[in-house]
Amino acid sequence: MSKGALALLVHGGTENWSPQRWKVRFDDVCRDRRVLLLPDPALDPAEVYYAAVWKPKPGELAAFGNLRVIFNLGAGVDALMADGSLPDVPLVRVAVDDLTERMTEYVVLHVLMHHRQEPYLRESQRVRRWAPRYQWAANALTIGIMGLGTLGAAAARALRGLGFRVVGWSRSGKRIDGITCFHGAAGLDAFLRETNILVCLLPLTQDTRHILDRDVFLKLSRASPLGAPVLINAGRGGLQNEVDILHALDDGTLGAASLDVYETEPLPEDSPFWSHPRVVLTPHNAADTDADEISKYVARQIGRFEAGEPLDNVVDRERGY
Repeated sequence: MSKGALALLVHGGTENWSPQRWKVRFDDVCRDRRVLLLPDPALDPAEVYYAAVWKPKPGELAAFGNLRVIFNLGAGVDALMADGSLPDVPLVRVAVDDLTERMTEYVVLHVLMHHRQEPYLRESQRVRRWAPRYQWAANALTIGIMGLGTLGAAAARALRGLGFRVVGWSRSGKRIDGITCFHGAAGLDAFLRETNILVCLLPLTQDTRHILDRDVFLKLSRASPLGAPVLINAGRGGLQNEVDILHALDDGTLGAASLDVYETEPLPEDSPFWSHPRVVLTPHNAADTDADEISKYVARQIGRFEAGEPLDNVVDRERGY
C-alpha cells in the first residue's frame, strides 16, 4: 500500500491544540509521509489517504475521494456524525490511557468535592466561620455512572475503590466487577432511584440529546446525607437541558451541579451558570488530553492499518459512537 498524505483539519482549541502545533507533532511522528495542514490551495485531494480532524465544518472532508480513514482528535464524534456528506470510511475515535486517567481524576475530584462538602467549607473560610458539619463516610452515598464505556468503567472502578457504592447505566448490557449495572430503557428508572450523585459520561447521539432533564432529576434518590442529589456532567453539552438544570437547582430538585460542558462553548458571558451559587463550573477541560500522545496514537493506527491489521476504536455509525 503506497503511503498517502495525512491531512490535518483543526478548528478551535487552545494554543496547545492549534493547527500549527498539530502540524509540528505529526511531522515528528509521521516522518515517512507528507503531512498537510488544511486549507492548502496547492493540495491535490487525491493525495490524501488519511485525515486527522477536530470539529471540521460540514462538507470539508467530502472532497477527498481517496480517503481511507478519518481520525477524530478528541473523544466526542457527534460533530462528525452530524455531517451528512462525511465519506463512508472508518471513523476512529481517540482512546488513549492519558485521556481515561484525566477523566477519572476529574470525576473523582468532583464526587469528593460534593461528598466532603467543599463548597460549604470554602464559603466558611471566606466569611471566617468556624462551623464544621457532620461528615459521613463514602459508603453513605451511591454514585451513578451514566455511560459505561472506557471512561465510565474506569471512573466507576476508582470510586468503588474509595468506598462509594457505585451503580452504572448504559444503552447495552455491561459487566464490571463490584458495580451493579443497569441497561436500556427498562433499567433507567431503577438506576436513577439508587443514585445520589449522577455522573454523566454518555456520548451525544440522537437518543441521548437532552437526556439530562427534569424527568431524570426527579427520579434521583434523595435518601442520602446530601439531602438532594447532585449532577456531574463531563460528557457533552448537548446531553443537558440547561433550563431544566437551572430550575432544578433553584427549586431544590438538585442540590448542586458540576458542569464541564455546555450547549454553547465558550460559555456566553451572560450564562446564569457563571454566578449560580450551586454550580461548580469548569471550561471543558475534564480530560484535556496530552496532544502528543494523541498524535502518536494516530501514527500507530495508520501503521497498523497499512500492515493489514484492524483499526482500534472504530465508531459504529448506526449507534453514533
